[in-house]
Amino acid sequence: MRTNTVGKRVAVAIPCHNEAATIANVVRDFRKALPKSKVYVFDNASTDNSATLARKAGAQIRYVAALGKGHVLRAVFDDLTEDVVVLADGDATYLPKEVKALIAPIVRGEADMVVGERLSAISDDTMKPINQFGNRLIVAYINRLFGTKYRDVLSGYRAFNRRFVETVPVLTTGFEVESEITLQALAEGLRVVEVPVHYRDRPRGSHSKLRPFADGYRIVLTAAILLRDHRPLRLFGSIALAFWLLAAIAGALRLLSLFGQSNLPVSILGGIVLLCLPTGMIALGIGLSLNAINTRFQEVKTYLRRSR
Repeated sequence: MRTNTVGKRVAVAIPCHNEAATIANVVRDFRKALPKSKVYVFDNASTDNSATLARKAGAQIRYVAALGKGHVLRAVFDDLTEDVVVLADGDATYLPKEVKALIAPIVRGEADMVVGERLSAISDDTMKPINQFGNRLIVAYINRLFGTKYRDVLSGYRAFNRRFVETVPVLTTGFEVESEITLQALAEGLRVVEVPVHYRDRPRGSHSKLRPFADGYRIVLTAAILLRDHRPLRLFGSIALAFWLLAAIAGALRLLSLFGQSNLPVSILGGIVLLCLPTGMIALGIGLSLNAINTRFQEVKTYLRRSR
């Protein structure tokens, strides 16, 4: 695919932690795919010779001492000044030859972030079934929480424009950063486009740093926190409705008990009603208060952006 990048400075940022088996080839392939662009390798506390191999392959090296992909992405956003920033893992699971298709929506002005969507063409040969299941489960969970229709929120193959880099904060530290920046983009009203890409298994000698259950838990928790921060009324309104529904069920059972249609203790059912009704009101009040604060904060950010 031809993409005219005239007038656009493109950088490729590659997070790297002990990727000596693959990093040199990844650097060379991106330099071949984008010969006029700079390739940066962000060495994340590697204990092997990844940085040396990357430098010999033609990359510029940046060192990030704090271990974690979130720390690396924060360094990428802080250090690079190019118009388009491509993010790709150093494990050779993504195809550098697809990078022009990845950045095309940004070059055309159609997107602020482009996500390389892997799951449409994934197979058991390139990703373990349990990892596929986990990815799809997390995507479904996030889509349900935020009312979105994303297909892949955990892809490590992405491209960003300057507006995205300068607008979106990076708060998490680990692999949950991919879902975080996707949801932060949603909160900021930025345009996110998904482009199908191919995904391949790690080459022999390369080892994944992903911990499926621990990192999956952190991703789910991050999504819940972002829902609290950016959609508080949806979260606390749902909690309020759940308490009121429980109060309604307990109230109905209490009435049945009074008329001898249920053997459940009347006092316990009454206690549930008395507990759930005010708790629901408190949850709704918290949601309304946080929503008002969030609205004012968005107004201030909009004013500051326009002032620049």
